[in-house]
Amino acid sequence: MDMTENLRPSGAHSTDQDPASYPYDGTAHDGTAYATAAGGYPPPPPYAPATGRRKAKRPVALLAAVAIAAGVIGGGTATLVGQLNGQNSAATGSGGAVNGTTVSQSSKGTVAGVAEAVSPAIVEIGAASSAGKSTGSGVVITGDGEIVTNNHVVSGAQQIQVTLSTGRTYTAAVVGTDPGKDLALIKLRDASGLKTATLGDSSKVEVGEQVVAIGSPEGLTGTVTSGIVSALDRDVTVAKDDSGSSGQGQEQGGQEWPFEFGGQQFNGDTGEETTTYKALQTDASLNPGNSGGALINMDGEIIGINSAMYAPSSAAAGSGSSAGSVGLGFAIPVNTLKADLDALRAGNGS
Repeated sequence: MDMTENLRPSGAHSTDQDPASYPYDGTAHDGTAYATAAGGYPPPPPYAPATGRRKAKRPVALLAAVAIAAGVIGGGTATLVGQLNGQNSAATGSGGAVNGTTVSQSSKGTVAGVAEAVSPAIVEIGAASSAGKSTGSGVVITGDGEIVTNNHVVSGAQQIQVTLSTGRTYTAAVVGTDPGKDLALIKLRDASGLKTATLGDSSKVEVGEQVVAIGSPEGLTGTVTSGIVSALDRDVTVAKDDSGSSGQGQEQGGQEWPFEFGGQQFNGDTGEETTTYKALQTDASLNPGNSGGALINMDGEIIGINSAMYAPSSAAAGSGSSAGSVGLGFAIPVNTLKADLDALRAGNGS
């Protein structure tokens, strides 16, 4: 109701006395007679009929009380919501350990929201060995610096340097590897209070759902791309150790990690000793350096570890160079990682 509206019934008058309410036969309300003059009005009653005004005021008072109560309740609710939002902001923005990433309700279901929430938990990994240097990505899963990546990113590494999204760098050591699943777990030295990723459930992934990939292609830390899940349970074959033709089997010197799919080899020779795993296929753009990074659903949950991508050679650019992503990428399902995590923490793979 518009509080500025007149509360009188339609056609009501504001006068205290209504001539029509009094008789003109010379008889008072108590039955006694009085003298009348021609055309005159009877004398006023002994009291003013203020009942009409009181009734008109009661709705105003009632509505005012309701409005005040609503304001108090609304203000209290707003204060409570503000306090809860403040607590959530403090939790996600604090320097302490975080249970996992969350996407704000206002940004949920958007690439921007996922990128904002998850990017702090994705790192760049630089591995150096006698064969050269390689660049890959990793996913922080504990506040003290446990990071999941691909085995081929750190295989044979003599020194590992990790760069956070903030630009801060740490040295890291390999905790455990599983060449059969192309997974590895490394641990940062003297790290604490890191932002961590939430591991989702890859069994719930459906073909066609939107996903986001975050990694460090060609050393470009925190690069975000998006696409969909193109297929499930793809048999992807990769080199099990560093016997492949790409030197150490890592993404180094402009070469990509070789793999086999559908009876064909991509990105070079996988070598003699290989392993095959079931992978999620995505058309999100992946390039050299994305290996070990995250494939993420729109709730901000990790559903896969990016592991292989096809980029055809560009003859125009010269031998050994690549033409970039063509939307054919693969990721190790996160449930495979979760089943293997205890073994990796124990220093070996299953």
